[in-house]
Order: sequence, then structure tokens, then C-alpha cells
Amino acid sequence: MKRKALLGIGAVAVVALVGGCAFNSEQADSGGAADGPVTLTFQSLAYQDSTVAATKEIVDTWNAEHPDITIELTQGSWDGVHDQLVTQFQGGTAPDIIHNESSDIMGFAEQGYLADLGQYLSEDTTNAVSDEVWDTVTTRDGEVVAAPTLIQTYVVFANTDAFAAAGVEVPSGDQLSWDDLQATAKQLTRDGKFGVGWGLRQPTAAVMNTALGFGGTYFDIGEGDEADTIHVGDAELAVPERIHAMAHEDRSLDPVSLTQSGSDVLPGFLSGKYAMYVGGNYLAQQITESAPEGFNWTVLPPLAGTEGPVQAANPQTMSVSARSEAPEQAAEFIDYFMSPENQAKLAQGDWLIPASSPARDELAEQTKDTPVWQPMLASAENLSGAPFQQASKYPQWKDQYATPALQQYFADSIGLGDLRTKLTDGWNSIE
Repeated sequence: MKRKALLGIGAVAVVALVGGCAFNSEQADSGGAADGPVTLTFQSLAYQDSTVAATKEIVDTWNAEHPDITIELTQGSWDGVHDQLVTQFQGGTAPDIIHNESSDIMGFAEQGYLADLGQYLSEDTTNAVSDEVWDTVTTRDGEVVAAPTLIQTYVVFANTDAFAAAGVEVPSGDQLSWDDLQATAKQLTRDGKFGVGWGLRQPTAAVMNTALGFGGTYFDIGEGDEADTIHVGDAELAVPERIHAMAHEDRSLDPVSLTQSGSDVLPGFLSGKYAMYVGGNYLAQQITESAPEGFNWTVLPPLAGTEGPVQAANPQTMSVSARSEAPEQAAEFIDYFMSPENQAKLAQGDWLIPASSPARDELAEQTKDTPVWQPMLASAENLSGAPFQQASKYPQWKDQYATPALQQYFADSIGLGDLRTKLTDGWNSIE
């Protein structure tokens, strides 16, 4: 596999395996391939009807073509997937093939629950994805514990009729700076309508992913036995500070929207309350389905900070349980699942972006007559790995400390200094 050094990170010890599927001692001797026909469970988290159907079609086609490797598809949910996997791993009921996301898997990997796929995935699969994205699924000691599939980026949707009515030019070019976003939002805020709505009820992912645009990394990953450390400086606070200023200083961003989900804010965008709407690119699917007749919209150029239009890559992932009896056959299915044709089909259903370059090319060709796809695909051109994806305590910090602190800051109930303290002390308090 083509690899590079992972963010300068050293090795870390992996603790003993617990739970998962029953271990087959003959598998270890045979290099991971079970003898004879096998049945492997695959827990999918797909939830859009079109993507659920596409996933089933991929599995059915595989099963018809591979009678000795049967994939048994089960349906999971993104809601509470981390806690569900904890229970499954500890109880010995984890599926063979696990759908998740990169920011949630490293803790499981460090506990020894996930197999190293580096020895099994084909060159076609490994060469199709950039080293920066592979970094997000590679442990400190170089084990590849997942294949990255689909990626969400944060984009700015625009009601082009609202721009025209206000006499404001729709931004174009290769990128949209945060300063220009704010200036444009101020021009569009009038008559009880806001320039921007942004559903940030769960704000941490958006802040962490876009922080790289200002060079905000938040964490230094320890080597060997050293602990991971946090630093919250000006670069890390650049994104929340700008969001707060738009909501509470120039009032160009509706502060109420910050307490809502992206789906809750969408009706305001479709009704003209917000000229712009910031959210995950997957929301384009809901806009397409829900927009009233005659509603004209587009996607603006990728948001850029002082370091450019950089965002953290937090791809959906396909992992294999370390206790699976047939990791080699499971990886063979993942190779199939990762084919450009299959990834483009899944991406189009979810309005997400394939991690694979050939799949992105396939998707670009398939969607060439749908103009909003071009800027969405462009938003994935500068994706990078981020240290938080390697921090095993990140899921706990996010839920217990970062999310409530950011919620308080966006509600204007604490200041920027208090936010810095809560984020820092929260991390340092986790054992």
C-alpha cells in the first residue's frame, strides 16, 4: 500500500482484544482467509431511501456473483452508533463489516476491536484514495483499520432570487472567504430576513472540520506512552468567533438557527427567510426534494480561511471486526463496495462525495447536467486529515465538553475566553 508518515505520529500499544465475532485460530495461520463458504454480516447505516436501495442492490449483486462469500445485510442507525458498537464489541455481537465514520473508530482500533486491512485491500482501492484521506483511518502504528467511502463537506447554499432582489452579486470563483461570507450576509440582511441560517444544534463537527481553514488543529497527538494534548489558540477559535460575530454583532446570521438542526433550518431557507444556508453538502438532497416550484438555488464556492479552502476529511468508513473469521473475504467485499461505479451510485443517492478519485470522476460525469454538483465536488479537493481524528478520547470530549461549551458560546451566555477554558479543561479532565 502506498503510505506516508501519519502526521508525525509514533506508535501506540494496542490492548488485548475483547468481544467481537468468534476468533478462528486457523484464520491466523492462513493469513486471514477462512476455508470454505462463509457468511459475513454487514451493518449499514445508510438511511436515505435511495441509498438504502443502492446498498441492497450492491449486496444482492455481490451475493449472486460470489456464492462462497455471502453478505448478510443488517440495518443500523447513525443515532447512537458509538454506544451501540461499544455494546456489540463487549458482548461479542459486532458485525463482521462495520459502517461508521473516521472520527469515531480510533478508540475502537486502539482497543484492538478492528482488523488491519492494509494487507488485504487491493491496489486499485488503495491508490484511488489520497494519502491525506487514508491518514484519517490509519492508526499511530500504521494499521489501516477502515476503508474511507463517502465524505461530507460544509458548503454554502444560496437562494439566487434573494441575491437578485437585493441587488447583490452571487459570489463566484475558486473560493469564498469567511470575510466575504460575512460581508455578503450583511448586505442580504433586511426587512426581517437574515443573510444566513445555520443549524448548529450539534456544532462540534462543523467547527472542527472547518478549523483547518485557519490552521486550527486543536490537538497534538502523543507518541508512545505520551498523552494527547489540547491547545486552543486563535486559529482554533477563528471559526466560532466569526459565527458568534455574525449572530450577535451584525445580526446577519439568525441566532435562533444556531439552536436548531440543519433540517429544522431548511424550511426558512426554502421560504426566503435566509438568503444563504450553511450545512453539510448532503442537505442538497433535501433541498432538491423539498424546494417549492420555481425556487432557484446554487452552491457557492468552498469556504476559505487564512489557509485556504481546507476542511478536515471525516469520511464514512468500512471496517472489519478483528474477531471476524474471514477478514480477507470481508476486505474483498469492501474492494467491491469501493468500486467507482458503486461509490458513485451511493454518493449520488446521499448527495455526498466519494473518497475515491475515480468515483468522483464517475460522479462528475453522471451529474454534469446538474450544476450544483460542481462546487460540491470542488469542496473536496482540499481535504486533509486532522489530529482530532487520531485522538481516542475525542468522542467523549465532543459529547461531554465541546458541544455544550460551543452551544453556550453561540447562545452568547459565555465569552470567548470562557469557551477556551471549557474546551481545554474538559479535555484535561478526561482520564
